[in-house]
Amino acid sequence: MKKIIATMAFAALIPYSGMTCTNLLITSGASANGSNMVSYSADSHTRYGVLAHYPASKYPKGALLEVYEWGKDRYLGKIPQVEKTFNVIGNMNEHQVIIGESTWGGVETQYDPQGIVDYGSLMYIALQRAKTAREAINIITSLANEYGYASSGESISIADKKEVWFLEIIGKAPKIVNGKNINKGAVWVAVRIPDGYISAHANQARITTFPKSDPDNCIYAPDVISHAREQGLYSGDDNSFSFADTYGPADGATVRGCDARVWSFFNKHSSEDMSKYLDYALGHNLSNRMPLYVKAKSKLNVKDVADMMRDHYEGTAMDMTQDIGAGGNALPYRWRPMGFEVDGEKYVNERAIATQQTGFWFVGEARPNIPDQIGGIFWFGVDDAATSPLTPIYTSSKSISQHYALGNGSMIEYSPTSMFWITNRVAQFAYLRYNQIGEEVRSVIDNHEREMLKKVEETDLKALEVYKLKSSEVTNLTTEFSVKSADNLFLKWKKLDEYLLVKFIDGNTKKQNPDGSFKNNGHTDKIPPTPDFPGYTERWKKEVKESAGKRLREP
Repeated sequence: MKKIIATMAFAALIPYSGMTCTNLLITSGASANGSNMVSYSADSHTRYGVLAHYPASKYPKGALLEVYEWGKDRYLGKIPQVEKTFNVIGNMNEHQVIIGESTWGGVETQYDPQGIVDYGSLMYIALQRAKTAREAINIITSLANEYGYASSGESISIADKKEVWFLEIIGKAPKIVNGKNINKGAVWVAVRIPDGYISAHANQARITTFPKSDPDNCIYAPDVISHAREQGLYSGDDNSFSFADTYGPADGATVRGCDARVWSFFNKHSSEDMSKYLDYALGHNLSNRMPLYVKAKSKLNVKDVADMMRDHYEGTAMDMTQDIGAGGNALPYRWRPMGFEVDGEKYVNERAIATQQTGFWFVGEARPNIPDQIGGIFWFGVDDAATSPLTPIYTSSKSISQHYALGNGSMIEYSPTSMFWITNRVAQFAYLRYNQIGEEVRSVIDNHEREMLKKVEETDLKALEVYKLKSSEVTNLTTEFSVKSADNLFLKWKKLDEYLLVKFIDGNTKKQNPDGSFKNNGHTDKIPPTPDFPGYTERWKKEVKESAGKRLREP
């Protein structure tokens, strides 16, 4: 059997690559306002959370684009630049094209060491050049074929205001002759998600069999099956060919750490009963595979999608707050490594959608029947989704907040003006007493995002009025709103950081008045009354009692 590049997070069991991400895909028929949405968390222990901005530009004929591997800055080579590129905010462009991804690795031999375009570069090149999702798919696959694909297996979400697509791609096995690869390129399949349905991917190949003669809903590399046969990866008939099982086969551990996240999303928002797939999500019955997409039971809005990105399997068999690993304050996180061994037996911790090592995350909202200058909204956050707020950015914006900009701090350089660092300060404090501090942080997030949803509605109306009078002026309004909203959020989070420290210092909780101010002892404003001592969960107390035995028995 061919060797697999594992990209999952069970470090004690499987080599861990550090790039484990989650994407949720929502079609217009499954959304409350008729938008297509894609969410994405860039989960890496080394990724610094910043907002990318590629302004629309023009280039002379013959200009070249230098390609550096995304996230590693390794120089790969040069490709021809196009004469005109589009404005890109994060992972969404001015024409409302959205792109996200998750890495699954796949068969190790399907990797081109001479490839010039990696998956990350392809995503951002496509965003700068594509007006539709189909164009983006063509750009990604054509460039990979022409210049060589420099990455392992990827699932890529691509949406515009009309369609949502699920693309899976992996390189061809190279054939080196006289020092050059004469077999460069990629094999791939792209499936359109039907309207009214939702899908997801999380570091595991998911496209199995696919229609061979339905170009409106499925497109693929012409040699996707023949190449597998040539490499000895597949010997069956065309109709039985499964892309995922051939190029990115899974095992129980990868299902538990990867597809289980997809199951959690489907379990909450699918119209069908997903409990029948629980044995699959737990990694126990791989033959009971989930479908690629499911019909939504109700229409989702941006807030629903954002909150799903904050999921820790709450209320399911994998609820991370319910075992002793959650400590005394119901912490739904497990620090790495993901696997551990006790008395010769191997165990794993859960890997939820929300995770501490997120660099940045987003919910992209492509809204039809609204001019592109107003329609595209990129809701962006940095660090762990469960403890970080989203800020709305119109994708027509000509600039971004410096609190989110590249160069303001780094993973090894603290910056007091960086949103990534202030968000991490709040998160680190919340992890200490998650059921108390984390709960308060979440309430602030919820209030903020509900407020911003209303402000976006108000700004939409103002922008439409400006657009009717002079369309070229609308970007001034959208830019001002986007930058000012992000700047204000940074100041709000800076104050939240200070407030949380005052309220929850030393494991206590200061008493507050109905207006939120802290109570005093009645004699001076500077000294509070005795604070509350919230203590630990009942589960924790019982476990401590069992562990300590009579030693802690009150005399």
